[in-house]
Amino acid sequence: MNTFQTKRNAKNPVRRIALAAVLVCGTGFLLQAQAQFKPGLGPVPSQAPAPSVAPGMPAPATQPATPRIYLADSIIAVVNNEVITRQELVERLRLVERRMRNQGIALPPQAEFQRQMLERMIVDRAQLQLAKEYGIRVDDTMLDRAIARIAEQNKMTLSQFRTQLEKDGTPFARFREDIRDDIVMQRLREREVDNKIQISESEVDNYLAAEKGTVAGQKEFNVAHILIRIPENATAEQIAERRRKADEVQRQLQTGGDFAKLAATYSDSTDALSGGDLGWRTPERLPQLYVETIANMKAGDVSPVIRSNSGFHVVKFGGEREASVMKSPGTASVQQTHVRHILIKTNQIVSPADAKRKLTELKQRLDNNAAKFEDLAKLFSNDLSASRGGDLGWIYPGDTVPEFERAMDALQPGQVSEPIESPFGYHLIQVVERKKDDVSQERQRLIARQAIRERKLEEATQDWLRQVRDRAYVEYRFDDAR
Repeated sequence: MNTFQTKRNAKNPVRRIALAAVLVCGTGFLLQAQAQFKPGLGPVPSQAPAPSVAPGMPAPATQPATPRIYLADSIIAVVNNEVITRQELVERLRLVERRMRNQGIALPPQAEFQRQMLERMIVDRAQLQLAKEYGIRVDDTMLDRAIARIAEQNKMTLSQFRTQLEKDGTPFARFREDIRDDIVMQRLREREVDNKIQISESEVDNYLAAEKGTVAGQKEFNVAHILIRIPENATAEQIAERRRKADEVQRQLQTGGDFAKLAATYSDSTDALSGGDLGWRTPERLPQLYVETIANMKAGDVSPVIRSNSGFHVVKFGGEREASVMKSPGTASVQQTHVRHILIKTNQIVSPADAKRKLTELKQRLDNNAAKFEDLAKLFSNDLSASRGGDLGWIYPGDTVPEFERAMDALQPGQVSEPIESPFGYHLIQVVERKKDDVSQERQRLIARQAIRERKLEEATQDWLRQVRDRAYVEYRFDDAR
């Protein structure tokens, strides 16, 4: 499959706030922010204590290079060679608290809320640093397109969406940078997690045998979870401590504790501050461990503590329903599109404007019958399909990213699109022909492979985040951080 033929499963991890807000703060503003800060963090010592490494993380052999320091008396954590400031945490707490109240999620105790938020900011910062090392970036043009799509999904114009954000207390400039960070982290996870999941042929065979005679995705399940993560290379004492913590969470749930509040208080998953809610999902979009756990549960039941490679889990089963969209792996008749494309990737050398301009020139040559599509693809496309004249073969619905599929579906056979932007660069797309056909055996195996990938993705992502966190150098700069 070509590089652009990847379906993204975007999430919304808790986002960090840029240091820029602190750099422009005067002393008075900083003191005001500290005065408003609730108990639990305490004052930052004037002289930093010895590095406090997160529980379970092996102490680094050598301390990294001296970090960049701004307003040292407001630093509360150091992540590798960057800092997280008190004011960043204060602002993030306010934003997330407002969101949780709007969603009806009970707030955890203030000290735990602060601890959870700081931990999320540490994980996000470590991811962004790793993405920077790999050269992953999102330019302003792509960011503007993403925000325009968000506004469209909310059935607003961009101007209306911006006004609503400001009305809700979220500065638009901050929202832009948060979305930029989200896209960067999503691309990093695609590189480090999605593209490394391996699926054997025997797994596909077993899946198809289990699904034979049934309708894939017939049921959807409502699931919430709490994850108590085990550090990488954890000792027996650390594992036992995490087990005791999970048992305490389960005990509180059995005595009437609020699941969403306990998830926000204790869970190490990225969805903790959303109450651990995974929403309605078909079985193939849930970890296999969760599918097996809820098999004998009734709506409202809470599972015992269960163990995985990532840590200890407690699962709440919210019920089941008929899936809104049913998919049959063997009998459905679907439209296939035979398509070609020319891809020009953007990077530090080729800007989005350069890529779009080049493809506009190529389209003019095609419109004037001055060249053949396949010849231009061989000369200019950055995709592996270039040697085949850009030919991607027969494409099924869902095979490509949404931007590509929308543009492809709008074309008539023989027609060439305008330059289209996707997460992989800019494309010219040509539809060769279309047909309707029953799903082939090869296609059934592809559907099965995608379903298995969905099942593995959640746990693989959590395991990778644990590794990113545990390998980062983290130094706390206040006594109550741990």
